[in-house]
Amino acid sequence: MATSEDQPAAMRESGEERQPPGEKMGVGQHILDKGSSMLQSLKPVKQVSQHACSFALYGDDLSRQIETHHYISRLNQDFLQCAVYDSDTADAHLIGVEYIVSDQIFETLSPDEQKLWHSHAYEIKSGLMVHPRIPEMVAKPELENLAKSYGKFWCTWQVDRGDKLPMGAPAVMMSPQATGAGVVKAELVQKRDDYYNISTDAIKGSRVEIEEPEWINPQADYWKQHDGKGFAIDIVRTDMKLRAPFP
Repeated sequence: MATSEDQPAAMRESGEERQPPGEKMGVGQHILDKGSSMLQSLKPVKQVSQHACSFALYGDDLSRQIETHHYISRLNQDFLQCAVYDSDTADAHLIGVEYIVSDQIFETLSPDEQKLWHSHAYEIKSGLMVHPRIPEMVAKPELENLAKSYGKFWCTWQVDRGDKLPMGAPAVMMSPQATGAGVVKAELVQKRDDYYNISTDAIKGSRVEIEEPEWINPQADYWKQHDGKGFAIDIVRTDMKLRAPFP
């Protein structure tokens, strides 16, 4: 059966050809979309209040690393939800979703659940997670909160391997780390820095005073403490639970 680690033939392309298969939108569709946006509230989408750019690693293959763009809405002080895209352009692909919780909530989760989550402390302190075009001093309170948080990120569209459609099972993603296979490739960071005209190294220096968590739960970033063991999701055939027939 299909798993999150299946490797179909690559279909890497650029420009219009990188878009999923299908006909271009017609005039009628444009009119409908314009009218709908004027008449409908679209309240969940309008709750998005932040854009953060970072990097993520596949939970079963840390050599596969991608740039990620998180469009974030905060439900309360301890819970955020993010629509994750592969870029910040108008034709970006929606590649997954990440949920972020505070350390207090994370400690209430079962050990089996915690294995699927990753820490954010290094991502923040290293300057890898940035809020594009937002001054560091403005973002600092949010960065301090995120440094003590944990995330669970499901990638549903593996565009890095060339998939033109969301294929197979979702993949659980891990966060960058300081050593070993968790280090983000320098060329990925440089490409992001050039695009936004920023310096990750300079940002890292400006975050020295951000307080690190006193303790990061070892169940998070599971591979670091368990001999490189990660997780791949498999799709298996199973007996359905059927509703009892009406009398």
